[in-house]
Amino acid sequence: MKKVLLTASILGLLSLPLLAQNPTVTALPNTVYVGADGKFESAPDTAIIQFNISAQGDTAKEANAEAEKQAETTRQILRANGIDPKKAEIGFYAVNPQYDYRDKKHKLIGYQVTTSATLKLKDFSKVAPITQQLADASVGESQSLSYTLESPEEAKRKAVADAYHRARSSAEALAIASGRALGELSYASVDTQENIRVFAPVARRAMAAMSAQAPSPTEEFSPQDVTVTAHVNAMFNLK
Repeated sequence: MKKVLLTASILGLLSLPLLAQNPTVTALPNTVYVGADGKFESAPDTAIIQFNISAQGDTAKEANAEAEKQAETTRQILRANGIDPKKAEIGFYAVNPQYDYRDKKHKLIGYQVTTSATLKLKDFSKVAPITQQLADASVGESQSLSYTLESPEEAKRKAVADAYHRARSSAEALAIASGRALGELSYASVDTQENIRVFAPVARRAMAAMSAQAPSPTEEFSPQDVTVTAHVNAMFNLK
């Protein structure tokens, strides 16, 4: 029985194109080499809200105190919506001096404290209230919203299976056209990608302005499906 060599490269990229480049494969007698694309679409199960907290002050201490006020407001908003503030993950924290570059000596005029936060929600009905309340409270320089699958492995397997079936179908057609029969798989390579729909960041001033308008442009719409794509290169023996 011949050995089957299967190599897989799982790519978790957000916006880059699928890397479906053919790997270098040594041509073998009595084989057929084909490539095919496959996909699987699934409704998302996780909403991701990302926002930054940014505050300025004459001193680093004052800027930090203002940032803490915004953070506490954020915690109160989360609790009011039945969410443990610990569910929000901090990405980075930075303290940056601010200079007046119009001054030849680059005069120090204050400090800015910035931190990023990410909140993952399973209950999509809470997305609109939380984003709106953050905007109304003037918390966060910007907000972005995306939908994804918390565990995309099953979707990846289905996308790979779809790509493989397409590749085998093409190989069978070629084998029949040449008067041969298709044998077992001798080599395959796989690339997969999860395409996540990301909504563009919205500045808090714009969010506050929209709060006076009803309904929201996205009112009653459903999140777009998450599409997982796969490319399979396969080599089959010919009988």
